[in-house]
Amino acid sequence: MTTVARRRKKSHARRWIVLGLVGVLVFAVGIAFGEALDDNPGPGHTRTLERTFTLAPESATVTVTAP
Repeated sequence: MTTVARRRKKSHARRWIVLGLVGVLVFAVGIAFGEALDDNPGPGHTRTLERTFTLAPESATVTVTAP
């Protein structure tokens, strides 16, 4: 019976190791997918450019004649 018990323990340990590796792989793929979406945003985004400018004041010549 000791050989059967040993095989079960090894099988149980292997299962946890495989599940842990699969979990790490799924996590890494999720991170990579999220970064890929963040690096390349889809079309349709608008950009707003705001500029402030001033106009030169108008110059006027005023002629006053005395009556």
